[in-house]
Amino acid sequence: MDALDGLPGLHSARFVARPDATDADRRQALLEHLRGKPRPWLARFRCWVAVVTPDGETHLAEGVCPGEIIPEERGQNGFGYDPIFYLPELGKTMAELSMDEKNRLSHRARAVRAAVPWLKKF
Repeated sequence: MDALDGLPGLHSARFVARPDATDADRRQALLEHLRGKPRPWLARFRCWVAVVTPDGETHLAEGVCPGEIIPEERGQNGFGYDPIFYLPELGKTMAELSMDEKNRLSHRARAVRAAVPWLKKF
């Protein structure tokens, strides 16, 4: 998140320190951290895929899905931050996307597509 200097970042699943914290707890904590910050709350989902060859050569592929955080939850098709992660070009949150749309647009899908050339070599 730009407004939070990169938080929650790599530790997004542990953004709330309680071991029993739910996805809803993490979304609420994120929104509390954003309260008072100017909108839009730009954010991105990021994924890396590592392909390691039999001889130990490593190739990294990145997938990024840019969007913004919105203060109200929308959609049922997702988990984590999906209900508040808004894709302006589609007018939907990640949780409002169909599985086909999500498999085409998500950060994970983009990272895997970027890794395909390396995977095809083996």
